[in-house]
Amino acid sequence: MTKYIFITGGVVSGLGKGIAAASIGLILKSRGLRVINQKFDPYLNIDPGTLNPYEHGEVFVTDDGAETDLDLGHYERFTDVSLSKRSSTSAGKVYLSVLNTEREGGYKGKTVQVIPNVTDEIRTRMMAAAKENEVDVVITEVGGTVGDIESLPFIEAIRQIKYEVGFENCAYVHLTLMPYMKKAQELKTKPTQHSVKDLQGLGIQPDVIMLRSEMPIDFATKEKLALFCNVPNEAIIQNLNAQSIYEVPLMLEAEGLGDAVCKALHLECKKSDLDGWREMVERLHHPAKSVKIALVGKYIELHDAYLSVAESLIHAGIHHNSAVEIEWIDSETLTDTKTAAEKLKGASGIILPGGFGTRGIEGMIIAAQYARENKIPFFGICLGMQICVIEYARNVLGLKDADSTEMNQNTGCPVIALMSDKAGTEFPGGLMGGTLRLGKYECSLTNTSLAQKAYGEKKIWERHRHRYEFNNDFKERFEKAGLKFSGINEERGLVEIAELDTTAHPWMLAVQFHPEFKSRPNRAHPLFRDFIGAALQQTERR
Repeated sequence: MTKYIFITGGVVSGLGKGIAAASIGLILKSRGLRVINQKFDPYLNIDPGTLNPYEHGEVFVTDDGAETDLDLGHYERFTDVSLSKRSSTSAGKVYLSVLNTEREGGYKGKTVQVIPNVTDEIRTRMMAAAKENEVDVVITEVGGTVGDIESLPFIEAIRQIKYEVGFENCAYVHLTLMPYMKKAQELKTKPTQHSVKDLQGLGIQPDVIMLRSEMPIDFATKEKLALFCNVPNEAIIQNLNAQSIYEVPLMLEAEGLGDAVCKALHLECKKSDLDGWREMVERLHHPAKSVKIALVGKYIELHDAYLSVAESLIHAGIHHNSAVEIEWIDSETLTDTKTAAEKLKGASGIILPGGFGTRGIEGMIIAAQYARENKIPFFGICLGMQICVIEYARNVLGLKDADSTEMNQNTGCPVIALMSDKAGTEFPGGLMGGTLRLGKYECSLTNTSLAQKAYGEKKIWERHRHRYEFNNDFKERFEKAGLKFSGINEERGLVEIAELDTTAHPWMLAVQFHPEFKSRPNRAHPLFRDFIGAALQQTERR
């Protein structure tokens, strides 16, 4: 029978439940178990798709086109298991489903209440992963902090599940803060005690307690917590600050997390095999060289807005046994070629990530121009590809008013435009316009192109999240001017990849999709791998 693990948080938010959930997934998978992660968030938005990046960080997109919380990116990177729309649920989705059922007469005129109707909907969604996937363990992270009003239905739902599936098939892991008082030079256990007491008051006894701390926790302190919180000593797991998030699973397993979880679930499985992961972390911590990459974006004040891009650069660095120093540059600070030269001169590579809206666009165009004219390795992603096209149109084709209709609806040269497919139908999804292209689509690659050399394949599948496309009315003019379109979605005839020939530029490539969502720390994405490889060569030439 499928086992269930529920991860809750206490004391404060931002303790890293997502990393803890991903680490548990990796540890159990390394013991030969089939796992899947999912997250339930208590906010009322239907999904993070319409949230400002400064509000919630990046939106992670799954193969089936779900716009999800960034923690799903951690799950995929750690467990290497592709997730789906079922893996991310918000309170908004739950309440919407309940209210729609009520309007359709699904409750047959009965009073609709939080218990049992809302909690039943939550339980159904939480247990769907086991029914739709052949897995041994379903790992569910419950967003928010124990005690929050909005999370109470979720806590009640996970309490009920234990009685439905059996005590031996369900385990609760509670992550709390263990603050260190510098003046007294003492770790304080009281916040954890109160948090566990709150959880117990809601009917849940944690099986494992994970303690986020900046200082090591001694045995006496663990023994004290075990006594007050009704858990075995070996189930008190310290979760210390780590040099890298990829080190966390190794540290937690060394603390005995895997054994504690398996014991709580009555699982007999082999010892973990994390040798490959450990080797990867060693390469990350002991690079032989270093490279500086300028990330020019619109939301750089919150690095989580580009989390998967930053992690993918690190993955590529691991592949090349190189540290990657990311220089975060606000595109609004690039006002002309002079400011671009000042801010970008030390970079061996320039990357333009995705985004929406008009703010900061001209600065990104200046960055693309600087990379092209100075032959600095360049990688454009989603909006970054559109910027690459606009810059080339203005400064090489001489189309000075070239633009995207997203930025200027009245442009005379709409090289990027809002387009439907050849059949005249719109792409599914997206409440803001109904034309959002989401999820994985096929792309055919041109032989001997940079893209084809990177992938080593003729056809690839990549994930998308955008509304605007390259305008094929301008395709012939671009090709005559030297910009190659090396990746095409043949079903709709859409441009997926644009690049310059290596005779004109050492490495300049831009893609309409989001390759960062498929990169892994022990298997860098081919395009990020080759981009960092080109940047390292640029460093050597200097």
